[in-house]
Amino acid sequence: MDIVSIVIGLAGGLILGASIVATVLRKQVLNQVNMLKKEAEEKGEIIKQEKILQAKEKFLQLKAEHEKTIAEKNAGLQEKQQQVFQQENKIKQKEQVLNQKIEETQRKQQEAQQAKEIHQQQVDVLKRKQEELDKSLKKQVEQLQVVAGLTAEEARTQLVEALKSEAKTQALSHIKDIMEEAKLTANKEAKKIVIQTIQRVATEHAVENSVSVFNIDNDEIKGRVIGREGRNIRTLESLTGVEIIVDDTPEAIILSCFDPVRREIARLALHQLVSDGRIHPARIEEVVEKVKKQIEEEIIETGKRTTIDLGIHGLHPELIRMVGRMKYRSSYGQNLLQHSREVANLCATMAAELGLNVKLAKRAGLLHDIGKVPDDQPELPHAILGMQLAEKFKENPEVCNAIGAHHDEIEMTSLLSPIIQVCDAISGSRPGARREIAESYIKRLKDLENIAMTYPGVNKTFAVQAGRELRVMVESERVDDKQVDQLAFDISQRIQTEMTYPGQIKITVIRETRGVSYAK
Repeated sequence: MDIVSIVIGLAGGLILGASIVATVLRKQVLNQVNMLKKEAEEKGEIIKQEKILQAKEKFLQLKAEHEKTIAEKNAGLQEKQQQVFQQENKIKQKEQVLNQKIEETQRKQQEAQQAKEIHQQQVDVLKRKQEELDKSLKKQVEQLQVVAGLTAEEARTQLVEALKSEAKTQALSHIKDIMEEAKLTANKEAKKIVIQTIQRVATEHAVENSVSVFNIDNDEIKGRVIGREGRNIRTLESLTGVEIIVDDTPEAIILSCFDPVRREIARLALHQLVSDGRIHPARIEEVVEKVKKQIEEEIIETGKRTTIDLGIHGLHPELIRMVGRMKYRSSYGQNLLQHSREVANLCATMAAELGLNVKLAKRAGLLHDIGKVPDDQPELPHAILGMQLAEKFKENPEVCNAIGAHHDEIEMTSLLSPIIQVCDAISGSRPGARREIAESYIKRLKDLENIAMTYPGVNKTFAVQAGRELRVMVESERVDDKQVDQLAFDISQRIQTEMTYPGQIKITVIRETRGVSYAK
């Protein structure tokens, strides 16, 4: 019993203790719950305040954007209203202008209507006057028929014949005036083309001669060139055909020959012999043969280079070689190759001015003197020989005719022929083209001036532009304006009859009147 009681007592105690512990635990839990609840309420209040602030900021932002949008819309509306107002003003102005134009048009229509009525009245008046004139004319014609004893048809026939005769006379006079004007115009245009052609082409002056000077370092070489008993110099002369003059001229040997090719062969051969130092007949023969081949190659190269420079293609190789040989030919001191190149350029320029074939003109200009450099020397004029060579090598017929006719040996059959003739004359007669003896040239200038000085009233004379122009100064008291042209004509005629010169000479007579006064 006691043990059960004790157990029961212990169980009751345990239950009581557990109850107490549970009560304490419940209080603690409640306290913690209250604390957590309080903390949650505080955090919720903080979050609430933050959300309220964010909502207020968003509201203020949206409000500001809305106000900005409204302001922009208001500004746009104002701008559109202003534009509409401006458009309205423009429309009003246009309406005013249009109303003015309408009023002006109506006024002009009224004026036109009035003018039309006036014109109609004038037409009616003219019709009445025309009718009266017709009646009067009819009466006059009847009276004339009675007086003249001719019908109207007969009188008309006589009048027509008289008018025909008069018209024919006037037409002949008019045709004569036109022909004279055409001649003057053609002469002027021809001079213009020639002058433009000359101005557009510039070439070298003549420098060729028949003597070359071979310079040596010292006079001892002269003895070696002559050789024992003159063997070396005789061998060189016989192989080259050049006269070698060894005289007292210091440090120089003179080579004389009319043929520039031979002279050049002798010069080059002599240069190689002197440079090598071995001068004897066998060596001279070897060197001369070598130089001849070298010159032949140079001739061909010169011909090719010339045709390339001028843009001429398809030329026969033999003609190219002859073009190269022109380099070693001269005419009155004018180098033949330079002359032919100059004529080719002149012909091309003139053909271009006249609308002709430029390539054919340049080809004919280059080949026009090809007859001066044949391998053989037939007894034919160089123009005819050149034409035969061109025909032999299948050149264009116009080119062949231009070559043969440039000295009037044959008849010209194309427009190219006179161009070649003119350009050949231009190249040959220009100042400095062909060499003259200085004394004869100066004498000709003096003769020009002296001829003009023999006329009364001439004060001074000046030969200018290498003798191509003579300027004559006259005294204004003794020669009047009418006599100036006559004086120029008289001087030109006298120069033509008394002097010989290439090209033409321009006579310019100058009459000057001066008024002089002094301020003191």
